[in-house]
Amino acid sequence: MLEECGLEYRTVPVDINRGDQFAPGFLAISPNNRMPAIVDHDCEDGPVSVFESGAILIHLAMRTGRFMPTGQQGFKETLEWLFWQTGNLGPMAGQHSHFRNYAPAGDHYGRVRYAMEYGRCIGVLDRRLEGREFILGEYSIVDMACFPWILIAPGMDQPLDEFPNVARWRHLIKERPAVRAGVDLGKEFKSSKPATDEEKKVLFAQSAQLVREQIRLHECEERSHVKGS
Repeated sequence: MLEECGLEYRTVPVDINRGDQFAPGFLAISPNNRMPAIVDHDCEDGPVSVFESGAILIHLAMRTGRFMPTGQQGFKETLEWLFWQTGNLGPMAGQHSHFRNYAPAGDHYGRVRYAMEYGRCIGVLDRRLEGREFILGEYSIVDMACFPWILIAPGMDQPLDEFPNVARWRHLIKERPAVRAGVDLGKEFKSSKPATDEEKKVLFAQSAQLVREQIRLHECEERSHVKGS
């Protein structure tokens, strides 16, 4: 969305393997200790932080007046399909990726369950795209929200042969210069090394108690840094 609108921005990397998402500074703008999150410094009342991808997209669309229908029906459909992505396509694809890449080999149920749900969601999207170039007719924040989860389909053992509308839509969006720039963003921060057991604990064993411990640890580290300086 930032690239599509031509907005100036600065990327701030967060090392989730190391637990940077629990640092007080990041939690102040993303209380769910997840990415993405932004701070918009160009608002009338001063800097505004926004977390959750759907909320970020709506915020930027309303601020710029772009990529979101303004009529009542169009706005209604924007909310429907954006909430569908945040409640269905994204979570099901994420769970499928987790069980495919990280779960023990014997966890057959989880692998099958979320692979099927991911495929079901792609089927829903394929039906929606029948006779439409984009999800809402014209390119919008809904396409931006859904695209990353379809881009990775071939790498998650989900061919798109039986979903011709989705395959066409995927190719169309992938060729947009702003999308290509977004896909390439942050490549220099990515590591090809597999996560260690300690990193997996930080990533996947986030009970309420462990999150509190991580937050306290980062608070202590920051206080020690301040005293040391």
